[in-house]
Amino acid sequence: MFIETVPNRDSPPAVLLRKSYRNERGRAQKRTLANLSKLPADVIDGLKALLKGGTVIGTSELQIERSLPHGHVAAALALIRKIALDRLILSTAKDPASRRYCDLVVAMMVDRLITPRSKLGFVRAVDQESAISSLGAVLGLGRVKEREPYEALDGLLERQTRIENGWRGGISRTAFWCSMT
Repeated sequence: MFIETVPNRDSPPAVLLRKSYRNERGRAQKRTLANLSKLPADVIDGLKALLKGGTVIGTSELQIERSLPHGHVAAALALIRKIALDRLILSTAKDPASRRYCDLVVAMMVDRLITPRSKLGFVRAVDQESAISSLGAVLGLGRVKEREPYEALDGLLERQTRIENGWRGGISRTAFWCSMT
């Protein structure tokens, strides 16, 4: 079954519910099951979706409050996780503060890849209230204070030797550290 719109000369087009079949000679035929012309357009669109195998949700039940871009964030995070850079940055003490600083450093790297900006611009871009992408939500950063990126970079500086000794990537250490400043 399918819905077909048939134009009329001086009248609105006829909207018909039809069924296709083959006759005894094997030729394709159409049979009209119902005239849907008097139904509202949104009901007809819902029927078309149902006939194609989809589901219909009423517009009064669904309201999009906010939509954040995500594809570029997912690609950059996947690369960082593939080369295990996030595990290299995480200190050996995996307490909540170290995890938070690791997530902030990873977020700063991804943000630098996506759109270079200042540290204050980064805070505004990942904070849950003013986010411009899904980066903060994916890493679970929540509310980010203005001083936190600097504290995370200070912690990164303390672990610099350990990170450099564990570095096995193809990017030079100098390029990595320059990208973080």
